[in-house]
Amino acid sequence: MSPTGTQSPRYSRILGTGSFLPADRVTNQDLAQRLAADGIETSDEWIVERTGIRARHFAVPEQASSDLALPASQAALEAAGIAAEELDLIIVATSTPDMVFPSTACLLQKKLGVHGCAAFDVQAVCSGFVYALSVADAMIKSGAANKALVVGAEVFSRILDFKDRTTCVLFGDGAGAVVLGASAEPGILATELHADARHTDILCTPGTVAGGQVVGSPFLKMDGQAVFKLAVGVLEKVARSVLEKAGKTDADIDWLIPHQANIRIMQGTAKKLKMDLNKLIVTVDEHGNTSAASVPLALDAAVRSGRVQRGDLVMLEGVGGGFTWGAALLNY
Repeated sequence: MSPTGTQSPRYSRILGTGSFLPADRVTNQDLAQRLAADGIETSDEWIVERTGIRARHFAVPEQASSDLALPASQAALEAAGIAAEELDLIIVATSTPDMVFPSTACLLQKKLGVHGCAAFDVQAVCSGFVYALSVADAMIKSGAANKALVVGAEVFSRILDFKDRTTCVLFGDGAGAVVLGASAEPGILATELHADARHTDILCTPGTVAGGQVVGSPFLKMDGQAVFKLAVGVLEKVARSVLEKAGKTDADIDWLIPHQANIRIMQGTAKKLKMDLNKLIVTVDEHGNTSAASVPLALDAAVRSGRVQRGDLVMLEGVGGGFTWGAALLNY
């Protein structure tokens, strides 16, 4: 309590980060050879020029999203210095859950060897981690939780059409995680989330399960040009809005960690924010687009490489199918 008897402000901070990539690293050349077997032509040069991607990781058939989430979560817990038993909230952002239900978060909870805490999934596609982080932040600020595990985990290789070179070269599998804890000092300074379903058709996987069969297409569909055009605009706008909420400016940002979809979108956003491209965290070249896992994967890589340090002002951004987008500004 404060000296006046009013309750002191309560915030959430990131206590630790973690990530995990499947062992199978697939280069552009590997993928080109696979597609050539079906008479589909692509090349390392074609992929790099358009996307910045050089490699991605694919899970083996027996690996599900929760299997990737587990080691990422364990690494984040270790970095945070807390035991899984201390968690009172687990949120997993994923568009490729292990099964229809229960949630991947519940399955992860079991694999962590704990029980009793709240656990649920968030589905906002490539914006999923930012959505999940915002929800966890709000729950901690409200007092509904004290320590939260927030994970982005995907096995997008399961929903790719390997006869469509415009989409199958873009995506990869992986998981990233953070542990949030209640704090008297501001950590997550501001968040903002949006969606506009008028743009559903430009990025979707329209299939569903009914009567024991897949109804509709189970493969990812994307209008790349439409996504690009929309993404750069909304990412700049939401970033500026979050900065305004936090009382910060473009110049205050130490690091920009956007959804790792396409190097052109990422660089375009950085330029609109008048940022030096050296402040842009890039992992898309080695990870591809890992959807909800991309932001926490990139954050963990930046932390473990020593680039992101305690006290740095970090902007996280996501944009994806829905159409959804959002940002979170944090004092790491």
